[in-house]
Amino acid sequence: MSLTAQGISWQEVAATAQNHRDDTIAEVEPAVPQSPNDLPRNVTGIPSQLLPKDVLDVTESTPETLLSQLSTGALTSTAVATAFLQRAGLASKLVNCITELLPARALTRAKALDDYYATHKKPIGPLHGLPISVKEHISMKDLDLNAGFISWVGQKGTSDALILRLLWNAGAVFYARTTEPQTLMHLETSSNIFGVTVNPYNTSLTSGGSSGGEGALGGLRGSCLGIGTDIGGSIRSPAANQGVFGLRPSSYRLPLDGFAATMIGEEHIVPVVGPLSTSLEGIKVFMKVLIDQKPWLHDPMLVPLPWKATGNLLRRDAGGKRKLRIGVMRDDGVVRPHPPILRGIDTLVSKLSTHPDIQIVDFPAYKHNDAWRIISSLYFADGAAEEKAAIDASGEPWRPLSNFIIKENPNMKALSVTEVWRLTGERDASRAEYTKHWNSIGTSLPGPGQKAELDVAAPLAKEEDMADVILCPVGPGCAPPLNCARYWSYTSQWNLLDYPAVVFPTGLHCGAEDKADEMYEPRNERDKYNHGLYKPETYVDAPISLQLVGRRYEDEKLIEALELIMEVAKL
Repeated sequence: MSLTAQGISWQEVAATAQNHRDDTIAEVEPAVPQSPNDLPRNVTGIPSQLLPKDVLDVTESTPETLLSQLSTGALTSTAVATAFLQRAGLASKLVNCITELLPARALTRAKALDDYYATHKKPIGPLHGLPISVKEHISMKDLDLNAGFISWVGQKGTSDALILRLLWNAGAVFYARTTEPQTLMHLETSSNIFGVTVNPYNTSLTSGGSSGGEGALGGLRGSCLGIGTDIGGSIRSPAANQGVFGLRPSSYRLPLDGFAATMIGEEHIVPVVGPLSTSLEGIKVFMKVLIDQKPWLHDPMLVPLPWKATGNLLRRDAGGKRKLRIGVMRDDGVVRPHPPILRGIDTLVSKLSTHPDIQIVDFPAYKHNDAWRIISSLYFADGAAEEKAAIDASGEPWRPLSNFIIKENPNMKALSVTEVWRLTGERDASRAEYTKHWNSIGTSLPGPGQKAELDVAAPLAKEEDMADVILCPVGPGCAPPLNCARYWSYTSQWNLLDYPAVVFPTGLHCGAEDKADEMYEPRNERDKYNHGLYKPETYVDAPISLQLVGRRYEDEKLIEALELIMEVAKL
């Protein structure tokens, strides 16, 4: 039973949840250091000042490095779990990214794995001893499951979500649960339960959302691999804002069983679950380990599509060299990105364009404004009745971005069955048109605006000339100031189309060289709002990240394309 159902005020519920979080941090041994009272805006350097070298060495290692050391016995599961518990506890004190730590559970699991290794002289599975952090609304047995609503605090998970059971079977250790926003429908992380999760590179900026706790924890290296969810950018926004990797897979590749949210069962805009990691290899390991276990044998909604090994998925020339054609979309034609994002794209393109195996082509946006109308109409087909009920049941205040996406959303209303059918038809038509648009880029094939007799053989004949992936912004700027993430279309576009998309760091950060364009004339009100946010001093130190997008169910090809890009650009 929830706490508010027992007559407890929303303020008392929040205090109870925060006290529980603090108690779990206090249980960690050795004790988590206290953060300084006078903190800089950029707190990413604080862990190296407060944590011992052995903890820093472990937590600053990539997942693949840790797995190698764990598999040979060079590191114990207990040592790795202890290190990440300490760093995650400190991260929470710095940026407010944790709902609870799980020291007893994690160390019991780690000891069992160490005992197994001592007996069998081999790892228990491909994730043996690797700590994985988990977004709060993914069910863990007997732990709180509130999805950011005060009125749901006190409800407990009845079992572990299927995705967690699969990861556990592979040898994972779950040690931390992370923050999310009220409604789960913000590109920031702000709730009345835990407050605001901020960005470690600049604490006046947002961590992103809705998997913002995961993003902030990864940004402070309190996690090397975590689980987020995405229905409009909720993995990619936090990954970008903290300069880590994040993948929105194609739908129905990973299981969603055991998640808390409103509107469970809706199918017109399908959420996905996916990884955030400090390395691209961590993304690959996560996907491969799960899909290799054939989760469709448990969840019939999933496509029985095995994971393809990267290395052979891109085109090759007669000499066997990989070839990559990148469509570059600098701007969606609705809201112009801020100068740091444009610098990030131009810097990367300049590194790639001289390489003989990479071709750069311009990829103009196609009807992105209309795509937002469709997806923002379908997000809350019940008129947000379940969100409103979940918020209002406790009397908790509406957070600013809950108001933005629901009450201030001009496309949001309760839809009739006929209206849902119509909008779903528009969604499918948009997908068909975008496929035609993609096929036409760099080829002589007709685009969606051109009338031509259907030639079913033509796309096959021109496939070698088509763009393999799209390089584009993750958002109209780097991590925005708090309560200002109000433009979703650089990520939600690909949710509507169900395209896989991976976010990656460029290694660049916002700085004084990114001058505001004082002469720019905004195109519309949303563009004006975004343009008005930009002042170079506001965004100092914010990571500059970009997004690579692939065709539906070409997730592995997308990752191989990014591997080649990173190799060539030396990222």
